Amino acid sequence: MESKAIHRGAHISAQKTRLVADQIRGLPIARALNILTFSPKKAAFIMKKVVESAIANAEHNLGADIDELKVKAVTVDKATSLKRFTARAKGRGNRIEKQTCHITVTLSN
Repeated sequence: MESKAIHRGAHISAQKTRLVADQIRGLPIARALNILTFSPKKAAFIMKKVVESAIANAEHNLGADIDELKVKAVTVDKATSLKRFTARAKGRGNRIEKQTCHITVTLSN
């Protein structure tokens, strides 16, 4: 049995989030949550919420035992960028792209 949770449009770049995703892929749930709790990265805080949502989905929808769950797959895809402008010298402006990503966590027994 598999359960899935998706966070769309997370306000962090996919490159930064993949660093955290690689650390928890394939691990048991208890170990993955422990790593995410003590990681100083912003992506770890966001990823922990998605993993907890997937755990709740498995418990509620499938009646799965939490102790047996493992992180089967974590995918991080690039989403649309927010385009912004910042003021520069002599009346010019530079474009800033604020990156977003989609995070998908799949758990299985």
